Amino acid sequence: MDLILEGIKKAFWLLVSFDPEVLGITFLSLKVSGTATLISLFIGISVGATVALTRFPGRRIAVSLINTGMALPPVVVGLFVTIFLWRNGPLGVLGILFTPLAMIIAQAVIATPIVTGITLAAVQQLPAKLRLQILALGATRLQMLWILIKEAKLSLLAAVMAGFGGVISEVGASIMVGGNIKGYSRVLTTATVMETGRGNFDVAIALSIILLLLAYLINLVLTQIQQRERRR
Repeated sequence: MDLILEGIKKAFWLLVSFDPEVLGITFLSLKVSGTATLISLFIGISVGATVALTRFPGRRIAVSLINTGMALPPVVVGLFVTIFLWRNGPLGVLGILFTPLAMIIAQAVIATPIVTGITLAAVQQLPAKLRLQILALGATRLQMLWILIKEAKLSLLAAVMAGFGGVISEVGASIMVGGNIKGYSRVLTTATVMETGRGNFDVAIALSIILLLLAYLINLVLTQIQQRERRR
């Protein structure tokens, strides 16, 4: 119990003192996870809505693969991204392994199936008659897709929260492709693991509290937007 209290005190001190190292780690965490979430939204919403509205051979297999991807282990993603970006790998010429960019790629791979799966379910739940009515009014398929996405916006906000929550809290892929380099690729989750390994439990608890606060504040903002939209 004393250890937890020390961690809470340490977290408070790190926040009020604007510790430059902790601020840098926090901002990098936001930058990496935020960018990865935006990429996953662009890909996931497009693919999810397209699969939901299209009938093609192998569609059930595609849907099952998307649903399986929602539970994709971060360490597996980290392993394959590392292999691809390794100096002898297919993309080794880019030289981006152990950089924040590599972390963004790995986290985008983790978040994209989550966003795709939720988008797929959300668009499928919309009444089939709605699509026919939109097309009957002279809308193109692209316009119809945009209108349906707007109709499913509450569920898509949930997709944003799920995608961001999935990557801001992951640690396996970030360590494997980012290297946890101080001042360069160290984020809140990897720093927490490192401090725990060193036995600095008060610092680890403090970083964990900051991570929880960060995730809560982001989700609070998104929840407020979601609930405001629901009341309209």
